[in-house]
This record gives sequence, C-alpha cells and structure tokens, in this order.
Amino acid sequence: MERFWITGLVPATFTPMHEDGSLHLAQVGPMVDYLAAREVSALFVCGSTGESASMTSAERQATLEAFCTAAAGRIPVIAHVGHTSLADARALAAHAQQVGADAIAALPPFYFKPATVSTLVACMADIAAAAPDLPFYYYHIPGLTGVNLDMVEFLRQGAARIPNLAGIKYSSPTLHEFQACANYAGGRFNLLFGVDEMLVSGLAAGAHGAVGSTYNFAAPLYQEITRAFAAGETAAAQQLQLLSAQMVLKLVSSYRPLPSLKAMMGFAGVECGPTRLPHVALTSAERTALHADLAELGFLEWLR
Repeated sequence: MERFWITGLVPATFTPMHEDGSLHLAQVGPMVDYLAAREVSALFVCGSTGESASMTSAERQATLEAFCTAAAGRIPVIAHVGHTSLADARALAAHAQQVGADAIAALPPFYFKPATVSTLVACMADIAAAAPDLPFYYYHIPGLTGVNLDMVEFLRQGAARIPNLAGIKYSSPTLHEFQACANYAGGRFNLLFGVDEMLVSGLAAGAHGAVGSTYNFAAPLYQEITRAFAAGETAAAQQLQLLSAQMVLKLVSSYRPLPSLKAMMGFAGVECGPTRLPHVALTSAERTALHADLAELGFLEWLR
C-alpha cells in the first residue's frame, strides 16, 4: 500500500441537517467547495463533530457518499467508521472503500469498552480488515469514549496486527504521550493532533497534521498559527492561539459547544442547520448573543 500521510489542517466536518433533524445533503457540495477553497488538507467525515453517534448506519453511508461525490478527488476524504457494534463498523469500513474514501478511522466500542490494549488492537484489526486497501487511523478521544489506554503500546501491537495502520487521530491533551507516539519507531506513524485550542502545543510536540471542528470556519487563523510557528515567530503563534482558546472557553462557559460550532459555520456563510438531539440547538437569541461575543473577542474577522 502506498504511504498515506496527512499534513496541515483537516476539518472534522459537520453533517448538514434540516430543522427537523433529517439530513440535508444538498448542503454538502457548498460546504466542500468552501473548504477546498481554503486549501485544507483533507476532510474527516462522520466523526464526533459530524454527530455520527446520533446517526443510523444508512445515514452515515449516505453522508459519506455525498462528501466523496462533492470532493471528486480534489481533496482526500477520511471516513470515520467506528461504532458500538463491530459488525456495523466493518460494514461501514467496507462501504467507505467501495465509494472512494481515501482512508478510514475508528473510535473503539464505547459502551462495552475494550479493557486492554490487546483487546483494543483486536477490535481495530477487525474493522481495518474490512477495508484492506485503505489506510486506517485509530481515533483516540478518551474524554468521550472512556477508553484511555497506552497509545504507544497500541502502536507497537498494532504495527504487527493491523497491516494498514497509518496512525492516530489523537484528541486528548496528554502531550507527553502524543509526543512519544509521534516519535515511535522513528516517526513511522502519521500523528494528527485533535485539540484545536492547543494546536501550538501539538506542533511543538511533533504533530504531523491536525484534525478539528473549528478548522471548518476558521482555517485562515490556524494556518497563520502554523505558519508563525514554523517561522519561529513564537509570540505571534501564541497570541493567535490565545484567541482560539478564548473562543473555546466562551463556548464551554456560556453556550453548548457543538451547537455553537455549527452555528458558527453559518456565521461563516455556510449554513449546515441545527444539531440533532440529544444536542440542543441554539435558540435565535443565543445565536445573536454568540455572534456578539465573538465580535467582542475579535474572532469574527477569521470567519471568512
């Protein structure tokens, strides 16, 4: 298999929905055009930001097909296929290979959880084998899954049991482990950092690329952070990162994060509708207040 290696920013895409919570896949094309114009490196489809845990497998397949069609080879598509059922995860993986995704990723089962690294590797090997022609990424987000195992050991065991293992989407602030993973086996695996408000720290720890929700509507901000860091302009990178951190703190303290992020995509000019229950969409008054708060922070200028 040809080596698949992602650098740069990868938006974890939103799934567009109608007001009643049904899929609004006609909006996928404009969303992909918007992201491609901002020169992001790939699209991460049907992940946490995409509300995959609240979607049926059929809906996830339809959503992925829409993104692959809209991308049309212009930009790589990474399909998240994780599921509480390994059988459903295998089916989603096989479908992703069939419809032209460029890579797959999977969360671990998050209700009945793998208790050891060897069990986790067995689960991921089972999923990855269903799409043997696609690079496979493990999606590490212990804050949501409750699965918090040794990722260096996962790479060690996974290298032997998952032939198409490409790397890890690492959505956790444990930078010491992230750095160890990025340097494991001479940097053999592609490590994608998944904490937007800590991007500078991730870059310092050796991130090869980054996957995140806020890259959907503020890619220019994070591209400038990345440029400043690479140029050794540490103070500038830190100041821009502070703006990202302040935005996230505002969402967490005053609003509901995922519904707010989806609203912010609308502020950037690409409406993708509300969130689906159990996420509660913002009211009109909350959207107005959020817009005002972002303006006060100076964040709106990056939504372009």
